[in-house]
Parts: sequence; structure tokens; C-alpha cells
Amino acid sequence: MSAVFPHSTDARAGASAARKDSSALYGTWLTLTPQGVLHAFGTPEPDAQQQALQALLSQPRAISKAEWGGTQLANADLPQCLKNQWVQSLAHAVNGPDTRLSDFIRHVIAPISGTRRAVLASDSGFCLDRIGIAQEEADAVSAAAADFSEYARRQSRRGWHAANRYVAFYDDPMLLMPAWTFVPFWVAGAGYWLIIAGEPLLNNLALVELVWGICLAGNRFRSEF
Repeated sequence: MSAVFPHSTDARAGASAARKDSSALYGTWLTLTPQGVLHAFGTPEPDAQQQALQALLSQPRAISKAEWGGTQLANADLPQCLKNQWVQSLAHAVNGPDTRLSDFIRHVIAPISGTRRAVLASDSGFCLDRIGIAQEEADAVSAAAADFSEYARRQSRRGWHAANRYVAFYDDPMLLMPAWTFVPFWVAGAGYWLIIAGEPLLNNLALVELVWGICLAGNRFRSEF
């Protein structure tokens, strides 16, 4: 005769739920979405929430929820970040870019343009790399980005901070599709411009890879060029 334990099923279910909850906390990794990158790195003076989000791209691999939660969760407001689709959860850790930026920039910025033509420039007007665009034109749009940076700084001093956002130029008077789009972002106080020809595909994960690579390179980035 076998003994019957009426509560054993409930106990196993409870243990399973506990393991699931534990997995949700310790077995989940977090990283930014393209929208999260544009929000977190979209201002030269990030607030507490933006700094918390930037921390997700500070390590060579995705940060677990437990690791990030120990220091940044309170500032980030994770439910809001998930609702706004700034953060995505991963079932396993993924690695960040593990290569010299000068070796992969043109490959990672190409998918952000519908015509695979783009430039990455510093806010001082230096062309860091380009794809599908002649050097002379890349230098010209990089110099234009520097002018936009100075314009944004002047407007910020006057109290209008919207100039820090995006700049677009259209060939079509109906403004249906930009011919050029200028997207500013800041990493550790350094300003950059992503200059996109044709349709801007800013929802591409390549944007996350680009900014993650710059975060990991740190001060070595400028010395590579």
C-alpha cells in the first residue's frame, strides 16, 4: 500500500513557483532597446534615470536584473522603462562588441540607413567613419553637425532645450521622407552625431551595438583615429 500525501502536489507547485520567481530575478538579463538608447543618451546632461539606463551598456556583456537592481533599479523605474520600451529582457547574457571601433563602425551604421549611407561624426565636426558616402561629402555633413551642436548650445543657454534633438532635411516639400537626418547623442560627456542619408531606421538593434561599443571603448575611442 502506498502512502498518500494530499499536500505534496501543492508543495511541488509552490517549489516550482519559487524557482520561477527566483529565475525571474536572477536569470533575467537586461539591455537597452534602440528607443532606450535614444532616450538614455539623448542629452548632454543625463538625469538620474538616464544615468541608470546608461549603466546597462557599461559592461562587456548584458547585466543581470539582480546586478543592475542592486544599484540602479530605484533610479530607473523599471516598470516605466518596460512600458516605454526603453529596456528589453533577455533569457541569457549577450556580449557587447568585442572589436576596435574603427574596424566595425561602418558595418554597424549601415543598417541604420535605408540606403546604407551614413556617417558618424564628433560634435566638433570630425568624420569618424562613413559608409556609402564620399569622403568630401562626409566631411561636409560632419562640419554641418558641428554647426548644429553650437546652435543647440546657444539655444540651451537661452532656455530652449529642444534644439538638442534631431535635425532633418527634406527634398520633398510634402516632408514625406527626409533626405538627411542628424541624430545627436552623448557618451560620458562626449558628443556624437549619427548622420543618416535616406530613410532613418532608428529602430534597428545596430544602434544599440554602436553606442555600446563607444561606451566600452571609453577614452580609447578618439585615440583610434
